[in-house]
Amino acid sequence: MLREEKNVRQVPREPARRWFSDEFFDLIFWFEPDNTVWGFQLCYDRGYKPRALTWTKAGGYKHAGIDDGEGAGGTQKGSPVLVEDGLFAAAAISRRLAADAGELPPELSSFVIKKVSEFR
Repeated sequence: MLREEKNVRQVPREPARRWFSDEFFDLIFWFEPDNTVWGFQLCYDRGYKPRALTWTKAGGYKHAGIDDGEGAGGTQKGSPVLVEDGLFAAAAISRRLAADAGELPPELSSFVIKKVSEFR
């Protein structure tokens, strides 16, 4: 079940953010000054094949895989980065998100589930 993370770092001159997570999802929202959603990033399947769906008012949708930065052959670990990835199972992820909503406020839950299900 998604639980809200406390003490989320706020970056000056960037939209305010809230972060919710469980063992399968990380869900970060960014907010306008009037507290409307500016965007979100839904990271999913964290333990097996992590991927992310990002939506912002400015840029629309982007689906990507997450390269965890693990170096090959004894090289140093790098920072995780988003990389091109294939299809997004919108219906399955929407269902799982609805089932795992937990502490997600109802208005945020309905917003993100609607956006996830509309992704093409």
